[in-house]
Amino acid sequence: MAQLDSAEIDATNSKSAAMRKRPVPDGVWVKCPGCSATIYRKEAERLQNVCPKCQYHFYVSAIERIGQVLDEGTFEEWDGHLRPTDPLHFSDKKRYADRLLEEQARTGLTDAALTGCGMIRARRVAIGVTDSAFIMGSMGSVVGERLTRLAERATAQKLPLIIISGSGGGARMHEGILSLMQMAKVSAALSRYHAAGGLYISVLTNPTMGGVAASFASLGDLVFAEPKALIGFAGPRTIKATIKIELPEGFQTSEFLLEHGYIDRIVDRNRLKNEIARAIDYCGK
Repeated sequence: MAQLDSAEIDATNSKSAAMRKRPVPDGVWVKCPGCSATIYRKEAERLQNVCPKCQYHFYVSAIERIGQVLDEGTFEEWDGHLRPTDPLHFSDKKRYADRLLEEQARTGLTDAALTGCGMIRARRVAIGVTDSAFIMGSMGSVVGERLTRLAERATAQKLPLIIISGSGGGARMHEGILSLMQMAKVSAALSRYHAAGGLYISVLTNPTMGGVAASFASLGDLVFAEPKALIGFAGPRTIKATIKIELPEGFQTSEFLLEHGYIDRIVDRNRLKNEIARAIDYCGK
């Protein structure tokens, strides 16, 4: 048998070492914020972006949520032609007009709300989703207008109404009072929908804060929430700094709010579609 000389042995060992040290491609593994475990990203995605170890619910986009909740291929977008503008010519670190263009290019959304209709287990519904990736899911004029029109169409067509909220930004300061008035406008549309006998199911996800939590997100006939979602008006750090007292453990989480009667049920993401369908059937809608 041929013998390898020392140079060949060194080359073989170096090649083996290089193969062992080959870096793992970015994005294959992800660290869970809930339990700090390193998990295989594709396994989490198979579970609808839920940690297989601790059931932590990762962020998902509005488009992904539509795919998770509605029957495949049934979504029809409403009012996608509406586009935000910069009526106040607002500027902080950058111009609001520039920020909008950047957010649209980064997220693929035109604003923080996606609305339309589709089927849930063969039941036609009107549905809206807000996305925290677009300026923290804050509610500007277009978000308010889309949700208002959604409620009005659900009223006219006698459809169950589902709004899934993922908004950590509340009312969008870049639009001033034009943003704040959307809280009342959407709430008024929901009041008319309720008077017409409609069923509104509000689903709260992490985070649901500010003017969104103080308006349409809290007005559901049924209010579901994902586990361990942050839900409230001002954040817990702001409250603690203002009132100077220790807050209860778990303050402003889904579990705390369920215990205190603010929400009706905590629903895991993989059960949400079935739970909504069951609620629609139970309420005769």
